[in-house]
Amino acid sequence: MNGKKKYLGISLIVVSIVLLICAFYNGLVVKKYIITSDKLKAGESIRIVLIADLHSHIYGKGQNRIVSLIKKQNPDIIALAGDIADDEVPIEGTEQFLEGLRGFAPIYYVTGNHEFWSRDIKNIKDTIGKYGVIILENEYREVRVKNMEIIVGGIDDPDVARYEKTGFDLKREMDNNFLELTDKSGFKILLAHRPELIEVYKNYSFDLVLSGHSHGGQARIPFILNGVFSPNQGWFPEYAGGEYRHDSLTHIVSRGVSFNPRLPRIFNPPEVVVVDIEGMGAQ
Repeated sequence: MNGKKKYLGISLIVVSIVLLICAFYNGLVVKKYIITSDKLKAGESIRIVLIADLHSHIYGKGQNRIVSLIKKQNPDIIALAGDIADDEVPIEGTEQFLEGLRGFAPIYYVTGNHEFWSRDIKNIKDTIGKYGVIILENEYREVRVKNMEIIVGGIDDPDVARYEKTGFDLKREMDNNFLELTDKSGFKILLAHRPELIEVYKNYSFDLVLSGHSHGGQARIPFILNGVFSPNQGWFPEYAGGEYRHDSLTHIVSRGVSFNPRLPRIFNPPEVVVVDIEGMGAQ
């Protein structure tokens, strides 16, 4: 009996240690999603790497760990969904990140709230732009990827109104810049930092919306609770991270790649998101 109790005690200790290691693991992971579309022909595909909420965090010398992981995914497009720079952390981490990816694949960027909180948004955009990044400011681009026509749009973070005094209104900007997409063919992607505003985004003709901002709800309980708390969503956020469907629209929310040891992520490691869009249309 004593032997059985001893074995049980050791087993519980081992399980507890494993759970703690898993819970507080903060290394980068890759999260993959596959979506299908008849706007691409069968056999065609596009791969997007989504990065959000870097907050200038540094992963190794010259950002080698995160840059090499992104390159390993061999993306056709890299989408930066806001808070790539920060209002408190020096911008060097952002510059190292973009220098490492310069010329590797087309990069599209939209602002997040922290870039506006810096009160230095012009310098941040100028810095990001000098690495060849395409900055989307309430606009879209029609581009060809592997001989496929797609549309990539982006909307500024709503805090532009608070910090830049622009009179920004999200619905008005969406109406002015994206209603016309209804008459355009091609797979349509929107980069928008805040996932909780999906009720606005879904009124337009986008096939895919890519967001961040939620930081995965900071803490999770696997298979039970997807997130505990997220900015602008509060407790038990609906859009903490993952894939969400709204009729024909797919919404993918990154859990972000930043890590702050003062605010640990629990069962919520920083993630590099890979989105494969696979065609199912007629040849």
